[in-house]
Amino acid sequence: MAIRKLLTLSRRPFLLSSRSASTSAAAALASPDPASSPAKPPVMLYDRLSEAVRSKIKRLDDPDPRFLRYASPHAALVDHTPILAAPETRITTLPNGLRIATESTLASRTATVGVWIDAGSRFETDETNGTAHFLEHMIFKGTESRTVRQLEEEIENMGGHLNAYTSREQTTYYAKVLDNDVPKALEILADILQNSCFDDKRIERERDVILREMEEVEGHTEEVIFDHLHATAFQYAPLGRTILGPAQNIKTITKEHLKNYIATHYTAPRMVISAAGAVKHDDVVEQVKKLFTKLSNDPTTASQLVAKEPAIFTGSEIRMIDDDIPLAQFAVAFSGASWTDPDSIALMVMRSMLGSWNKNAGGGKHMGSELAQRIAINEIAESMMAFNTNYKDTGLFGVYAVAKPDCLDDLAYAIMYEISKLSYRVSEADVTRARNQLKSSLQLHIDGTSPVAEDIGRQILTYGRRVPVTELFARIDAVDASTVKRVANRFIFDQDVAIAAMGPIQSLPDYNWFRRRTYLLRY
Repeated sequence: MAIRKLLTLSRRPFLLSSRSASTSAAAALASPDPASSPAKPPVMLYDRLSEAVRSKIKRLDDPDPRFLRYASPHAALVDHTPILAAPETRITTLPNGLRIATESTLASRTATVGVWIDAGSRFETDETNGTAHFLEHMIFKGTESRTVRQLEEEIENMGGHLNAYTSREQTTYYAKVLDNDVPKALEILADILQNSCFDDKRIERERDVILREMEEVEGHTEEVIFDHLHATAFQYAPLGRTILGPAQNIKTITKEHLKNYIATHYTAPRMVISAAGAVKHDDVVEQVKKLFTKLSNDPTTASQLVAKEPAIFTGSEIRMIDDDIPLAQFAVAFSGASWTDPDSIALMVMRSMLGSWNKNAGGGKHMGSELAQRIAINEIAESMMAFNTNYKDTGLFGVYAVAKPDCLDDLAYAIMYEISKLSYRVSEADVTRARNQLKSSLQLHIDGTSPVAEDIGRQILTYGRRVPVTELFARIDAVDASTVKRVANRFIFDQDVAIAAMGPIQSLPDYNWFRRRTYLLRY
């Protein structure tokens, strides 16, 4: 598009009117003898095109200094000592392998108690894909001792909140209630997880609900992009399947599928009972011993199942051209680190360095992220977000962006330039600023009993323990510029990428262009 515009502009000087022609002739007569002054070589069309491209690259490489002079040149180290005093996380493991973890806050009058299960869509087959999410819907549809109405009335009468969610590797059921209702919430959770009766009529009714939910998800383009990104990055692997599953599977899932999934994956060693807020650890342990008595003791762990079908990253792309969508969006990702990889913390810092930006939020021209500065100053995107997703044996690290169709080439250049630059040139000030932002975001994320209970459950499933805030901050502070460059050379430098794009993406560079920009050539 840019070349076509330049070609159009280049023709204009050669179209002379009669007045301009006569003026040029008069000027030629009045000019001195050509022999007395050297003639300048004519400016060729391709020279003009080359100069235009060079000026555009220079503008991207050197943003307007009027904006950058107000940016903070040096980030200061921040002392987080006052906020590091966190309540103790107590953990008890029962003989059947079930773990109970609590964090008590005496000043709180509310509590969150839930069950975190090391099972998700990753542990399904092609034929049963979607069972974990289907089970999440059916788990609240009545038990042997409670009808759906009785279950809903009990929660409403307590003024509580009962919810659940399913991810690729974990499933969660939790309740947020007042301090006096914690025993009742635990009893309800134990009942729905051990005594659910999957009525055939309810199953048929829930099929339509899930199919409508799938249609709604199709409207959330960001979720669609990341589903396609997983599908192309982890081809022929369980991690590449969607959480909802294909529509054909939803229509054929039966009661036997749901019961088999519970018997196989809802085992005591793969469960964590997590509670935070106005709870007492000893009381919770005694209640769990009485209530959770029907769980399977199968010692098979999720890690053993993952080892049988590991996720292998495949450099590839998937593009869905749709001119009816006004904005183009794409995600480019590298193979990342697992939860327990020593470099996972460094990738979290690198994600903070790339940052995120949204046109509607304003700002950006003075942000610490150089990628956000480039995008905001040159106005080449509507929004941008760096992401770092961890799994048991792998991960995804990259950038997701939304832009107008005629900005895709400049946006792709800016993204790949800033990502590949992490392997070559990193300043200590940028790393310090990213560390401070990461530590702040981690603390802001666990503000409340529900996020704390989720943090406890997820960490025990992934690490086998609750990582103290002091240790986490120490590991973040240990990341410096040399660490970032080393980790970037491991995960980014000359590595394959996975790309998912959707919308009017005709001007998005091809896969080889992206692959070529994972390293820089030195001349």
